Amino acid sequence: MADTSTRRIDYKEIKNTLYGVLLKNGFSKEDADICSGLFTDTSLDGVYSHGLNRFPLFIENVRKGFVKPDKQPTLKQSLNNFEKWDGNLGPGNLNAKFCMDRAINLAREYGTGIVSIGNSNHWLRGGAYGLQAANQNCIGICMTNTMPNMPPWGGKKTTIGNNPFIISVPHKPYPVLLDMAMSQFSYGKFEILREQGKMLPMDGGYNKDFELTNDPDQILESMMALPMGYWKGSGLAIMIDMLVAVLSGGMTTSEIGELEAEYGLSQLFIALDTEQLSNVGLADRIIQSIIDSVNNTNPIESGGNVFHPGEQTYLRRLENEKLGIPVNPDKWKQITEL
Repeated sequence: MADTSTRRIDYKEIKNTLYGVLLKNGFSKEDADICSGLFTDTSLDGVYSHGLNRFPLFIENVRKGFVKPDKQPTLKQSLNNFEKWDGNLGPGNLNAKFCMDRAINLAREYGTGIVSIGNSNHWLRGGAYGLQAANQNCIGICMTNTMPNMPPWGGKKTTIGNNPFIISVPHKPYPVLLDMAMSQFSYGKFEILREQGKMLPMDGGYNKDFELTNDPDQILESMMALPMGYWKGSGLAIMIDMLVAVLSGGMTTSEIGELEAEYGLSQLFIALDTEQLSNVGLADRIIQSIIDSVNNTNPIESGGNVFHPGEQTYLRRLENEKLGIPVNPDKWKQITEL
């Protein structure tokens, strides 16, 4: 649910406002339309930290030259159902959408499509590209590395990234979607709770004295997010970094950390065409049976609910479509002044 300090704004007003800002910052009309739509859709789904809340930083990185609005990906290698691209530091969300489009097209031909990209930028909401595949009847899998923002398990220095991992499966009325970073909580979550003056529901990182804390302000100060599952999240983050860097020929988290800002990221996109690889009717029944077994689980808390991945996102989307997208007034003022 949105915080009570927010106001509701119509989808079209938000998208048109972002579109105008992007045009004034070097984007073509076509790219500004796609980019503003991705930002607005992200907030429509309730992922505010990677939607409107991140837009001012995105524009700041454009003006600093870290994100180059006039650049497009270029092909480096093509091998049957695998392609490798150079992102040329173009807008991360546009590059990511392009790569998943390529993966889907390859999946239509080969059953499975795999596309890597190096030298790109922050893709903003990774779940958007999982949904992109699922809405085309493909299973979508994607991952990215980041700047160093998390310590390896047992370490006292941020040398690994909280490298997000996404899986999306076609389903009606909304795809099943897992979109998670390798940290217990994302940095966007820390920022939102800090703005609201709230604590995390459990320890989410370390303070400067290397003590576990649920205070988002202390974690943002130390930049020491806690790996999810402790050593498990740490290990997964390391392996994701290896996969995306090796397959794209791009930079590792360690190399990105030597730059003045977070750019030049490495990413991987996979699409599997369910219409070719599975009996569609059987797949639907399997997916629904799993969803039912999860949702019908008795909740621990009286009156609570047990959700499957992506369900709460769908419910937030329905609410925001009806009432308008919740926006922090200060953030909206900052955006309109851009």
